[in-house]
Amino acid sequence: MPAWETGRERDHACPTVMTPSPPSEQNHLLSSIRRRHARHEKAQREGPPSFGRYLAQVGVLGWTIVVPTLLGVFAGRWVDRRLGTGIFWTGPMLMAGLAIGCWGAWRWMHRP
Repeated sequence: MPAWETGRERDHACPTVMTPSPPSEQNHLLSSIRRRHARHEKAQREGPPSFGRYLAQVGVLGWTIVVPTLLGVFAGRWVDRRLGTGIFWTGPMLMAGLAIGCWGAWRWMHRP
């Protein structure tokens, strides 16, 4: 017996009902599309960035990671000297500074 006679095709060919997105999601999507289009037009107008700009970006990323890391080391050494704990606080503060620096660099790289 063919599938169309049994009525089974309706089970497999059920149309998907799409629900409309909430207005806030639509506005966010539209604004995201507009920002991307504006960035694309700006890139078309200005052309590719210069070598100096790329070098500056690498420098900014480096300092974004190094400064919080060094601040963590200095803060850890200061706490260790005050408490007389050797290097007990230096390691965790170094790691916290490094984590903060990497997080800041990641945010800087993914900014619009």
